[in-house]
Amino acid sequence: MPEEVKKLYRSTDEKILGGVCGGIGNYFGIDPVLVRIGWVVLTFVYGMGLLAYIIAWIIIPQEPERKTVAAPKKPAKKKPKKK
Repeated sequence: MPEEVKKLYRSTDEKILGGVCGGIGNYFGIDPVLVRIGWVVLTFVYGMGLLAYIIAWIIIPQEPERKTVAAPKKPAKKKPKKK
């Protein structure tokens, strides 16, 4: 069986600004808070974190909407007519 390919998306659930850190966290299976802390460290240490975040925000696509399938509604029961 072919293995499902994992894709990188900006998260809509774990979103603070653009969902970039949440998406990276989901992709690698780590807590998005750790990714955010790493991003802040990159920003202060190397000064490139903000620019890298903006570029990632532009090039990483947003997570597609999840379509939920609702259970079919049961037809209403007809009440017997009173005479």
